[in-house]
Amino acid sequence: MTFTPFKSIAGLLALAFSMAVPAQTWPGQSIKIIVPFTPGTGMDTIARAVSPKLSERLGQPVVVQNMPGASGNIGADAVAKANADGYTVLMGANTMLMASQLYKNVPFNPVKDFSSVSLAAWGTLMLVANPKTGIKSMAELVAAAKARPGFINYGSPGVGTPHHMAMELFKTKTGLFMLHVPYRGTAGYTQDLLSGELMVGFLPVHIAQGFVTSGKLTALAVGSPKRHPVAPSVATFDELGVKGVEVDLWYAFFAPGKTPSPVVNRLNAEITAILKQPEIRDLLGRAGMDAATSTPDELTTLVNKDYPRWGEVIQRNGITAE
Repeated sequence: MTFTPFKSIAGLLALAFSMAVPAQTWPGQSIKIIVPFTPGTGMDTIARAVSPKLSERLGQPVVVQNMPGASGNIGADAVAKANADGYTVLMGANTMLMASQLYKNVPFNPVKDFSSVSLAAWGTLMLVANPKTGIKSMAELVAAAKARPGFINYGSPGVGTPHHMAMELFKTKTGLFMLHVPYRGTAGYTQDLLSGELMVGFLPVHIAQGFVTSGKLTALAVGSPKRHPVAPSVATFDELGVKGVEVDLWYAFFAPGKTPSPVVNRLNAEITAILKQPEIRDLLGRAGMDAATSTPDELTTLVNKDYPRWGEVIQRNGITAE
């Protein structure tokens, strides 16, 4: 019995040493960044911009692997089930919080099954109208939709996409009923919005503003907390009296849940340094994204806030992707 305290201390020291080992030896092999969507998407652009510089800083190969399917759930699930050793990383986005609640029997929990690493970028959405509608302001859209429920149609690149979910949140906050027309991708959706087949919809601000400047679309509001530098004359929903319609896209890096803190912190430090480099910020800016960083705790707070918010919209409107 007299040896118990010594054994306890020895055990604690051994545990502390074992927890320190990953920080000392990691990385000892190549790292894989899983992108749960196809090449050319925002997530893919970020991952491929960061990966070569991360490889240089860590001294190990960093490979980007696209694993699309089920609105990102397949790739996210692969990372959730990967070894929590820092060698598999998810290039995710807030779409993960939506998609995991749109499908039945999703085998992972985006809140519990990942370790937050760092924010990577923000993408702002703008609500626009086709000029043929005669709608020139958000107030006019609300009035028209209330006067003729179901007459106003809006499109999206597909059920559960940020464009769709942003409009569902707007409808929920304003009590409007408008007809949703889902497409299979952004090309057909954008084309019909420009032609007038669709009356209103959301587009990324960098894309939308070009059409607004040329007179092909009318800007109604931006879904960010503050006005965006690309469209400084376009007011936010909050400024226009519709509270709670903050629909910005965010992109972030995650590791499997229970990844050791020293490894997460090292990843955070290296990725943060990369995202602050002017050439990376410029590259993402040209792709319509604003580079951003955060601590792991700040990202976790964002996930914990957004997951129930989108869940409420999905449940209230009975939205499913199946």
